[in-house]
Amino acid sequence: MHKILEFPEVLRLIEDRSAAFRAAIASAPDLDVQVPTCPDWTLRELAQHLGDGRRRQAAIVAAGPGAEPPARTDPKGAPTAPRDREALDAWLAESTSLMLDAMREAGPDRGCWTWWGRSQAPETSEALARHQIQEFAVHTYDVQLTLGAAQPLPTDVAVEGVDEFLTTVSATSVPWPFKPATIDLHATEGGSWRLTLDADGVRCDDLAADAEPGDLVMRGAASELVLYFYDRIPLDSVESTGDTEPMEQLAGWDPNA
Repeated sequence: MHKILEFPEVLRLIEDRSAAFRAAIASAPDLDVQVPTCPDWTLRELAQHLGDGRRRQAAIVAAGPGAEPPARTDPKGAPTAPRDREALDAWLAESTSLMLDAMREAGPDRGCWTWWGRSQAPETSEALARHQIQEFAVHTYDVQLTLGAAQPLPTDVAVEGVDEFLTTVSATSVPWPFKPATIDLHATEGGSWRLTLDADGVRCDDLAADAEPGDLVMRGAASELVLYFYDRIPLDSVESTGDTEPMEQLAGWDPNA
């Protein structure tokens, strides 16, 4: 895994995006409106997802390595987010703090259960923390979009997010079932990656400066790339040269199916 940020900086960005999410939720006139990019959820349900999910991540990190995530200990199941606005904000802040405290206690190298066992990302607290930045960042965008005030992801978050997505979500040791291909991705703020899709799976590497162009070359702001990865904007929103079929196949492929 290409490492961009040190662990304390990863945790700082989680705190930053958590605060941005809470601010966006607090500014919403109505929390019972549907989220266009998460059509099954209202803003209130999205807040529930973020808060409960971070509490689950705290438990996962604290439990250490395991073949399965730890079972919930509360017989009532998932905690319900408060309806009162101030209480909701405090509950969301506490959810993030619980997760960050567990990560600081564990340190970056402690093993823990993850859902990406066959990717290039290690199964560690640090790798899990990297993914949490994107959870907050993309869902903050969802809230902003719902309010008609969508903003690009901050540059440091987005560049980190491109690398994290490619190594954690895209990469896999499951054999690629389609025609072999290479996909090059360039963030305008800096950073270039190559995905190699073949019988050995999908691998992500830093792209060499003298490399011949891949079958598909994608260029865009890092925020645009991340938002495309998470299906927030269409493929044609990002500049591309070459055959887009491999990326379309990758987006629709579930290697664990």
